[in-house]
Amino acid sequence: MADETTLLTSAHVAYLAARTRGDDAFLQRLKAAARAAGFPEIWIAPEQASFMQILLKLRGAREVVEVGTLAGYSAITLARALPPGGRLRTIEIDEARAAFAARWVAQSDVADRVEVLRGDAAGILPSLPDGSADAVFLDANKTGYPRYLKEALRLLRPAGLVMVDNAFAFGELFRSAPLEREAAAVREFNEVMARTPGLHSVIVPLGDGLWVGVKEG
Repeated sequence: MADETTLLTSAHVAYLAARTRGDDAFLQRLKAAARAAGFPEIWIAPEQASFMQILLKLRGAREVVEVGTLAGYSAITLARALPPGGRLRTIEIDEARAAFAARWVAQSDVADRVEVLRGDAAGILPSLPDGSADAVFLDANKTGYPRYLKEALRLLRPAGLVMVDNAFAFGELFRSAPLEREAAAVREFNEVMARTPGLHSVIVPLGDGLWVGVKEG
């Protein structure tokens, strides 16, 4: 039927997750070590990681910038989608998390493709050259998203990808009194993302909602 949309349920989510490439033994060990270190379990879902890898491969991306490293799970998974000589620069403000991620990156199969940049993204992003990235992934403090998006559009080449995590505000997008303190910032950013000129975007219902945008022009 025309314009019909299937409403996703937890059964649909479990179904697609069971039919998507999951974590290998290395990534499973990384997550276990991150839990033992007391890090929050807020990394992207494996099915979201696979989707993002596919997008990077289709784009032919060689240069990727990530804002928000945490334990390094997404940095490693996304770098695996890059060709030899590709590079992913990931920015982390928390020194303990940056050090943890750097250790695991060094042990990974993409150690030569990932660079962990320590510090505040608000200060690091402006130092990166215009048009130097094929894709940017934002997964950090939500209040900073509008600023990071502005920098992402500067960094991206034409037809570059911008991907932004947590469009569903940690599951509280429609909650009248959300418990998540950053839910309001996510709602505000969703409107910014939807109305940014020169950006063709859509929310993909994977994980906690993934914005995918293409820089036009």
